[in-house]
Amino acid sequence: MVKVLTHAEIYTGDGVIADGYVRFDKEILSVGEMKDFIAAGNDAMVDAAGKIIVPGFIDVHSHGGYGSDNMDGDPDEINQMIARMHQEGITTYFPTTMTQSYENIEKALIGIRKAADSNPVIQGIHLEGPFISAVFKGAQPEEHIKIPDAAVMKRWQELSGGLIRLVTYAPETSDASAFEEYCANNGIVLSVGHSNAVRKQLKQSKASHITHLYNAQRGLHHREPGVTGHAFLEEDIYVEMIVDGYHIDPEMVKIAFKQKGADRIELITDAMRAKGMGDGISELGGQKVIVKDKQARLETGNLAGSVLEFQDAFKNMMAYTGCSVAAAVKMSSVNQAREFGLAKKGGIAPGKDADMVIFSRDFTVEQTISFGKTVYTINGK
Repeated sequence: MVKVLTHAEIYTGDGVIADGYVRFDKEILSVGEMKDFIAAGNDAMVDAAGKIIVPGFIDVHSHGGYGSDNMDGDPDEINQMIARMHQEGITTYFPTTMTQSYENIEKALIGIRKAADSNPVIQGIHLEGPFISAVFKGAQPEEHIKIPDAAVMKRWQELSGGLIRLVTYAPETSDASAFEEYCANNGIVLSVGHSNAVRKQLKQSKASHITHLYNAQRGLHHREPGVTGHAFLEEDIYVEMIVDGYHIDPEMVKIAFKQKGADRIELITDAMRAKGMGDGISELGGQKVIVKDKQARLETGNLAGSVLEFQDAFKNMMAYTGCSVAAAVKMSSVNQAREFGLAKKGGIAPGKDADMVIFSRDFTVEQTISFGKTVYTINGK
């Protein structure tokens, strides 16, 4: 069935239509201003007056939520979890692994691949660790940390069915040149994270992405730029940001936005199993996690991922920086689609997948549409 949403404020990813329509089935068929709209006989019309429509959100860094974790390797649970994520406006997802034993990582990769076989929302895998630095391990268990290994990456990419699109690593821990070469030649974006690297080492790496900017990395210092300074100095590098108000002080979010701009920031949740489950005891990589006041922490006090929902990251980014809705759209979908070559994602334009979020005027998610199908409606109505 062809549907048409009419009289909405539409953020296409390229611009804004103040009073617009979007016609779609599984893909976007047309989008434009209401003054140019001509109804067709088979159109199912829906009045969206007063609503804001944006491209579906793309989360390239999330470990889990709603009681499930990608490391469990259970394809049914992964797909059930993704179904719950639609309420946040997420329509494209990179299940993210973490530093664990090779056996557990391989179990997770196989499980994610099986989930992806029936779920096109999964467009890639983010391998976070185990090739990181113990100095900035964060909530990653130190006993499973390894040096970057090209042969292992090759095996894992084969096990995943070619789904690994992003890998977080610390380039300073060894000669990572063979590892980097393999990734560069196989469509895997290299991301510096959980790293103690200095600027000189980073300039010699092939990394073009920074995992959760500011967090678990050598920070900006007046005698050494570190990972954070490198991210600011290299204009083309993409940076992830966990904008929950806890991982990054709002003023530091504003500094990063002034340095990187809307074209090189990607909002992420870095969510873990406890997201959507309220306060209490949870788990991450076999480690006890205490969730209280929207913060997830290890018993040591270290932040352990987040319980951030994507629509809150979207709203927080605007609140903390004063950026426009159009800028927030870039950081929530357009940039991710561009960086990872997701040609049918990250915009509302003819030929793209019909992935959309319908907001109320206060940016509450009222409806999520994935491949043209309504997958979430507020209050189930």
